[in-house]
Amino acid sequence: MMSQIHPSSIVSNKVELGKNTKIGPHCYLDGNISIGDNTELKSHVSITGNTKIGKNNVFYPFSNIGCDPQDLKFKGEDSFLIIGDDNTFRENVTISKGTKDGGMETCISNKNLFMTGVHVAHDCNIGNENIFVNQVTLGGHVKIMNNIVIGGLSAIIQFVTIGSYTMIGGMSGIDKNVLPFSLAIGNRAKLRGLNLVGIRRKDFSKIEISRINEIHENYFKGIELSNDNKIDEIFINYNKALNPKLGHIQK
Repeated sequence: MMSQIHPSSIVSNKVELGKNTKIGPHCYLDGNISIGDNTELKSHVSITGNTKIGKNNVFYPFSNIGCDPQDLKFKGEDSFLIIGDDNTFRENVTISKGTKDGGMETCISNKNLFMTGVHVAHDCNIGNENIFVNQVTLGGHVKIMNNIVIGGLSAIIQFVTIGSYTMIGGMSGIDKNVLPFSLAIGNRAKLRGLNLVGIRRKDFSKIEISRINEIHENYFKGIELSNDNKIDEIFINYNKALNPKLGHIQK
């Protein structure tokens, strides 16, 4: 099926649309943009810049996608935004493209939910199946792994990494890296233990949860996960310490 474009929308001739793509009323698309099959722009959506969007995404009114970074060092460099498949962007979500100092790309993977008013700044890297509740703000260069829930009105400072299967409580300020499987909450958030509700929802067994809890308590005892740590190396070693049978844990 051919794409559908409402007559009130402005779509540049540089835009590539996939099959069965729906562009609703009063949308604005201008730039080197490609949009995959079965993606829908409800209405009043702005997409600009070098933006590549995959299949089966939904954008709700007043989303601003691929906009210039809110970074005073940005000088108009030809940077990118890459979005995967099956993501939902609710009203007033803003996603900035990358900068020269961050590798030139903001990347979003698959099956993420961005609720109303979420802001993703330049050079962020977001994994799969994450939920960002209303008004969550990500500073530049933030890395969000997989299967994470970030509660409403929370803010993540620049260069922070949030590990997989983590829950961030609402109205939290995150200024340090958060290890996988954790529950963190508070103004300048502190770890409160395991994210047991989230882990159980992902069908981990009691034996697996017990093993995670043991490693969580012992392996990280005394480690301060500041932004200066080699966080990827710490997370890799953490996963290696877990029972090898936990093969579905993602770094």
